[in-house]
Amino acid sequence: MAVTQDSLMALQAMGKEFTYTERDSMYYALGIGMGADQMDRQELEFCYEKAQKVVPSQATAIAFDDSIFWDCGIDVVKAVHGEQRLTLHQPLPAAATVISDVRCTDAFDKGKGRGAIILLETVLTDKATGDKLCTMDSVLFARGDGGYGGPQGSPDALPQAPIRPADHVVEFQTLDRQALMYRLSGDRNPLHCDPDFAAAAGFEKPILHGLCTYGHACHAVVRTTCDYQPEKLLSFSTRFSAPVIPGDMLQTHIWEEEEEIYFTTSVPEKDLIVLSNGFATLDI
Repeated sequence: MAVTQDSLMALQAMGKEFTYTERDSMYYALGIGMGADQMDRQELEFCYEKAQKVVPSQATAIAFDDSIFWDCGIDVVKAVHGEQRLTLHQPLPAAATVISDVRCTDAFDKGKGRGAIILLETVLTDKATGDKLCTMDSVLFARGDGGYGGPQGSPDALPQAPIRPADHVVEFQTLDRQALMYRLSGDRNPLHCDPDFAAAAGFEKPILHGLCTYGHACHAVVRTTCDYQPEKLLSFSTRFSAPVIPGDMLQTHIWEEEEEIYFTTSVPEKDLIVLSNGFATLDI
């Protein structure tokens, strides 16, 4: 099936129901590296069912479902996550049943050999209360599907970090098994565990989920600017600039400008920026 603008704009998955538990929330926290120090009482609150807190970035894992891409003609082996934007309407509960509504909001043809850009919006609603929990906007870069005759263009750009020293620098050491732990939260793309699949996609070895790196950065921001009070985070967005290999050290630079937060994440040993144009907003 060939990709067309109509087939991309028709992508949707409306009204799907997902249930997650306190255990799933603990798996997510552990999957993004929390709980490394079991005596850290603030991190423990995300890994222990007693008055359990939830990392806001868990919104990206609660209703993970890539099935809408299976029959639309996209070369999924060559598709990569370009950007992730999250708006929180209220704090995430530790357990809930949610209704997920996913739809394509736009698509751009970068030209033959240059890929296509697909924008997806996901809205999660708490089934029990009817309250909207969050809205997520994902940018997918379909590297193998450019030149299909669609319109040209790009998503609105995310802000740049200030040109001054960062206010905070946070380092987290990922584990060699980090991707195997994170995939327990639902994203079982073999790109992150299967060496043969990773090689077919052009990578030397399986790479870390971009959303796992995103979760590490969210942890860094919640830790430094929210004092581990996740309800203070209103939005969290970034661009995926380069892949991370499990075992890499992640270093997140954070700038505070009142209620606006800017951040980048790098792998310092490789002098490589892996998350760029990071931007978050706080309820202060």
